[in-house]
Amino acid sequence: MSEAGNPIVGHLGRRYEAISARLEVEVGERFLFAGGHEFGAVGPYERLVGRVRFAVDPEAPAQQARRPGLVERITDLDKAPRDEEGLVRFAADFSILKPVDPRRGNRRLFFDWGNRGNKRMLQFFNDAAASNDPKTLDHAGNGFLMRRGYTILWLAWQGDLLEGGGRMLMDLPLARDGERPLQGLVRTEFIADRRGITTFPLSGRASTRSHPAVSLDPKEARLTRRRYAESPRIPVPPQAWRFARSEGGSGLDAQGREEAVLPSDSHIHLPGGFEPGSIYELVYLGRDPLVLGLGYVAVRDFVSFCRYGAEDGAGRPNPLAEKGGTIEKAYAWGRSQTGRALRDFVYRGFNADGEGRRVFDGILPHVAGAGRMWLNHRFANGTSSGGQQYEDHFAPADTFPFSYAECEDHLTGRRDAILKRPESDPLVIHTQSATEYWQRRGSLAHTDTRGNDLPQPEGVRVYFWSSSQHFADPLAFKNERGLCQNLPNPVSTSMLFRAMIDWMDRWATSGEPPPESRIPRRADGTLVPFDEWKREFPEIPGVARPSAPNSLPLLDFGPEAAHGILLEEPPQVVGNEGYAVFVPAVDADGNDRAGVKAPMVAAPLGTYCGWNLRARGFGHGAMHEFSGSCIPFPDTPEERAMTGDPRPSIRERYPNPAAYVAAIQAAAQALVAEGFLLEEDVERAAAAAADWGRPRHDVRLEEPGEKE
Repeated sequence: MSEAGNPIVGHLGRRYEAISARLEVEVGERFLFAGGHEFGAVGPYERLVGRVRFAVDPEAPAQQARRPGLVERITDLDKAPRDEEGLVRFAADFSILKPVDPRRGNRRLFFDWGNRGNKRMLQFFNDAAASNDPKTLDHAGNGFLMRRGYTILWLAWQGDLLEGGGRMLMDLPLARDGERPLQGLVRTEFIADRRGITTFPLSGRASTRSHPAVSLDPKEARLTRRRYAESPRIPVPPQAWRFARSEGGSGLDAQGREEAVLPSDSHIHLPGGFEPGSIYELVYLGRDPLVLGLGYVAVRDFVSFCRYGAEDGAGRPNPLAEKGGTIEKAYAWGRSQTGRALRDFVYRGFNADGEGRRVFDGILPHVAGAGRMWLNHRFANGTSSGGQQYEDHFAPADTFPFSYAECEDHLTGRRDAILKRPESDPLVIHTQSATEYWQRRGSLAHTDTRGNDLPQPEGVRVYFWSSSQHFADPLAFKNERGLCQNLPNPVSTSMLFRAMIDWMDRWATSGEPPPESRIPRRADGTLVPFDEWKREFPEIPGVARPSAPNSLPLLDFGPEAAHGILLEEPPQVVGNEGYAVFVPAVDADGNDRAGVKAPMVAAPLGTYCGWNLRARGFGHGAMHEFSGSCIPFPDTPEERAMTGDPRPSIRERYPNPAAYVAAIQAAAQALVAEGFLLEEDVERAAAAAADWGRPRHDVRLEEPGEKE
């Protein structure tokens, strides 16, 4: 193939520019990270902050599915404005954290697919303080990734985010219908977590751009409310709400707090307030969608440039090629929303650059469940979460194929898989918590659509992190119920991330495979239907259980859905049969039997669940978002007898705090032997267990008149 036909020219020594694509890198800021702190043999790190400007040819093969195995078409790219060369232009923020002397690093690029524009990798891999502007030694945490020598890359990819909170931003073109605005149906849910909320942005989220309404007449839209996701939709009369926003003043008028209500094509206003405990749904005619699928192009092209390029299209050097620096391997990690994005990125063929070279050697999607990212469709909302039992239940996040392995969709007869391009498919380490089995249809990641065990490809490992919840912040923890019935799940799992990236690097570098997948399975009775789980879960006094895991019906968004255009809003549920969703079996304590058990789960102080239920007045009894539960064991045998709790008390399990620390330490050593924990994390686990693991746990074992 000639260079002129390539969408990207990126061999070392040649300019990263061609007829069909152009990339220019502008470094605006460069400084020593953590005050020049020396990270072991790797030495100090520096941070680069800047902007990448892209120009792509909409007709190039890299942007169009014109031959088998190439990337799927980018929705509405043909409707984006073009410059005088016929190219579509867009831009994105980037940030790089790299060794000052790249020869002392490990020549590995680790891409943090930032969740909703936020930097997450240092928080979870290094147990660092969360920050979108990492500069200090606190932001390095325990320094793990730096001590390993990784170059860390962040790039904005979600083009509908608004400025604020230090989020990474992207500028994308609008899609237009010739000279006219492009119009179509938009659907958004609004769920109030307190009384007094009268105004929401039409996107449903303050961080996210709204698709403007074509008309401000409420009679031309449809607002409904319902108690639960599958309850009947009750119309809200058009005269009861407006396309408007409220503005508060700085003082008081004659009737109280000063306020104005102004017409707005990007807000909904309900004068009486949105009632907590109700799901409001608005379907309206919107306009001006962004070409959000270009987010995948940005990731593909910039990571490829960082790996293979010498100069950008303006003749600027690749900042990772300075001082003899080279990148030999590239990995990507994403959690939740961006775990779904990673799976979708690979599924749609973006892991091959314009010359067919592999972009990422390995990917590590975390807590994505069985979902993919519906970014590449018209009027998408990039911030919208995957469908849960209560929230966003009918979101198009979970659609076939669900698994990396090929299987048949028994509802449609279609065969497909996430991994289907052997020349460019990466190695995969897919990890998920208990929450994904309850809220994100996680069993479908490793079963067929009927719920039978589905063997995964050789290049895939799936690990279930038993009895943990979707979001497990290594540092911050509030032991508060909030809108939920139970205390939050405190299980700490960050140490498992460190073992996972070490395994990925060995696997991609020397071919040494990680341990076999550790997941609940139908074959051994550890992946079960809900009715069986319900019989196994202990009868804990005063504890309500879920009514069922989050189901997955077959949804019809209209005949153009396969091309990224949703014509049916809300979608129609097809038939009475859905996809099979199973949950992990539990032991006598109610903790999950299968999977990788973090030390806190192997030596428990309570029942740790992947689900938590909404409290009365807030969708009572439905599962709450991605929240897990902690149901503490009775402190003493006396308490157990008084309450009728079937679970042995803490005192019966561990006679004193030292015994609990010893149990945690033994569990950590067992994980080291199995390959799921690094030796350096044994001491950390033991230290965190001191004083009964407070503040994550609230253990009260003192007898009256004595000190423990």
